[in-house]
Amino acid sequence: MKEKDSKRRRGARVSGRRPYVPKGDPTPIYVSRRAALVFGIVGAVLLALLLYAAPIIPTVAFGGVTLALILSYPVGAMSRIIPRGLAIPITVLALLGAVVLAFVVLIPLLIRQLSNFDLITPEIINSANDLIMGVSGFFENTDLPVVIPDNFASNLVNDLLERTQELVERTIRGLFGIVSSAFSVGIALFGILFVAVYLLVDVRKAKAAYLKIVPARYRRDASGLWDSFGLSLSRYLGGLLFIVVIQGVLSGFALYLLGVPYFLILGAWVSLTAIIPYLGAFLGGIPAVVIALIFTSPTTAVLTVIVYIAIQQLEGNLLTPRIQGRAVQVHPIIVLFAVIGGGQLAGLVGILFAVPALAVVKVSIDFLRARVRTKPEESEKPGVGGGEPGAG
Repeated sequence: MKEKDSKRRRGARVSGRRPYVPKGDPTPIYVSRRAALVFGIVGAVLLALLLYAAPIIPTVAFGGVTLALILSYPVGAMSRIIPRGLAIPITVLALLGAVVLAFVVLIPLLIRQLSNFDLITPEIINSANDLIMGVSGFFENTDLPVVIPDNFASNLVNDLLERTQELVERTIRGLFGIVSSAFSVGIALFGILFVAVYLLVDVRKAKAAYLKIVPARYRRDASGLWDSFGLSLSRYLGGLLFIVVIQGVLSGFALYLLGVPYFLILGAWVSLTAIIPYLGAFLGGIPAVVIALIFTSPTTAVLTVIVYIAIQQLEGNLLTPRIQGRAVQVHPIIVLFAVIGGGQLAGLVGILFAVPALAVVKVSIDFLRARVRTKPEESEKPGVGGGEPGAG
């Protein structure tokens, strides 16, 4: 048999054909544990250096996973009516249409409004200064024991002016950067979309690859953990995206009907602040009320307050409980503490990821609480110590 194999290999080399490879299991290459550990460490270091040198790779990977979780919510909802193979392209096409609309229409309009808003920022701050001075004069003419320091108004106004102008200029630079670097942004967006669509289409293969690295005795529990993570995060992220869009559109349209200027900026601001639980509703409404009071009339400012209260009630009492209520089943106080702690640890990024991290922790705790057991002591084992009850 060996002679036949050698003749076939020699004949393949002479004739130039593909060399003959005998069938069977591959021959193992044995290495020591120390060598395997060294190879693993070297591989991990090289991978870390690669990710450090090309930061777009982890960005695309993380963005693709996040987008897949977000899109899995509408895909799962449509899959109840139409086949999943049709729900995925419909969802992706709707997303692409929204992105094209944002690049072609919304971003240029937002840049123009932000540029004009940057020019009138001093006027807004001066009006706020006059308002503060008027409140100070009112307290001075009354017997109320309220004293406002002399430099309080000027310091507050200067600080607000600097922070507002810095925020507006940074936002304009970021938007111009997106437009100017359309090629690199397009590559990153294509990569994120490709990863997301791949995960949506081949989610079973991804799950099978995940289960292969889990010991056989724990695979059923690992499968349940995968499903719990996916369900919780997809509900939260998909519901959050829907709520953000609804609040931004409703507030912007309402401000447009009321005649409040810069309604597009204020609607976008509401969408950004809506990501922050509980605190976002108040942060999103303050600029709109101030601008309505300065540039329109007190009546419009009051109507703006009413509109924001109505939108907040719609979001807090109807949308969030139905869409996201089952995603993060924890007490609202714990959610608030998570948001505050995330902001303290990582700033705005910590605030944005506080609730998803809390959802992951909640699912992990529920998973471990149902399975983790402490080993009994020797004296507690049956038949140890005094023996069976009633023996002897």
